[in-house]
Amino acid sequence: MEPNVIIGIVAAIVVIAVIAIVWYLHSRRSADRKAQQEQSPTAAVGDQRASDREPGRPESAEPEAPGQSATSASAGNVLEPSAVKEPAAAPATGTPTPVQPALDKPEGARSRIERLRAKLARSSNPFGKALFNILAKDNLSEADWEDVEDTLLLADVGAEASAQLVDELRTDSRITGTADPAQVREALRSKLLDLVGPDMDRRLNASKEGANTPSVIIMVGVNGTGKTTTAGKLARLFVADGKQVMMGAADTFRAAAADQLETWGAKVGVPVVRSDKDGADPASVAFEAAARAKDEHADVLIIDTAGRLQNKANLMDELGKIRRVTEKNLPVDEVLLVLDATTGQNGMAQAKVFAEAIGITGVVLSKLDGSAKGGIVISVQKELGVPVKLVGLGEGPDDLAPFDPEGFVDGILA
Repeated sequence: MEPNVIIGIVAAIVVIAVIAIVWYLHSRRSADRKAQQEQSPTAAVGDQRASDREPGRPESAEPEAPGQSATSASAGNVLEPSAVKEPAAAPATGTPTPVQPALDKPEGARSRIERLRAKLARSSNPFGKALFNILAKDNLSEADWEDVEDTLLLADVGAEASAQLVDELRTDSRITGTADPAQVREALRSKLLDLVGPDMDRRLNASKEGANTPSVIIMVGVNGTGKTTTAGKLARLFVADGKQVMMGAADTFRAAAADQLETWGAKVGVPVVRSDKDGADPASVAFEAAARAKDEHADVLIIDTAGRLQNKANLMDELGKIRRVTEKNLPVDEVLLVLDATTGQNGMAQAKVFAEAIGITGVVLSKLDGSAKGGIVISVQKELGVPVKLVGLGEGPDDLAPFDPEGFVDGILA
């Protein structure tokens, strides 16, 4: 074969090879560009917009969408603002803070005392009226004096106190020498007030100067006297005085007692220490409550105990255990016996047994509404030697007031 033919064949092969290589490279570049456009469709638009800009116009002059900004990319591409997304806000994972209900504002002690006087004055009290009607007669016979003593006994003043009062009235010239109703009433008021004891210190120990902090109060009483309710009302009374209060639910025998106490405490922001199971050892609850009150620097700790029958020796012994265990953390400053004022002399039997079992520093008379049984105030103080410190006026949350001797006597004589 001639050399020229060979050279022509080789040249043709080289040209074909070059064309194939160029076509391959062009196809590869087109495929890469298409793939890039599919991954970032806005890039091509950005390139087109960039090419449409007027010569010499800076990139920053491109109007931006509200709240977005352009971002430079490598290889000179400009990404639209929509191509760069702000990270989504993380969803809230915390538990929403519950809205705390507004706490009650308990009534102060002074207004409670005024309300006690008004309530007693409005009550229909046969005790005071019967005494006044007898003593206002012109000439008192022996039978009249016997009626006076019977009236006092029916009012649960007690035999010894009734005899003492009759003797003092018989020797008072304001009664035996005249039938002036004003003088008779003043003489009767004076004698009754002396029996009630206007000079007795009726302050709660927690309210006295130099009181222990926390000051521990144990509530005791038989079933049905309103002891747990009284504990809740007492907490409100301390809150009204600006004290930090805590309660211990040591009545573990009655299923609803702890719940009832918590309901009272929740209304005024008073925490309650309770067992997580029914029938737990009451002394352990009292111990835990005392420890927590001490750690949290409470002003007052009120411990509610289960209602006891005074003839059950083992239950009464348990009260002594509650006191001993509590005193491992804090001294017990007050033991308040809650008595139903309508029970009369039956309440006296209860009071004596409780006094022997745990020691009593004061009495709370519930359901004292000016009834004929109000004489229990006199007899319980005379028998126990401790004052009536608080009285329950009714069903309302603030119907517990410091006992006011003058208001009580004026109320039953109204």
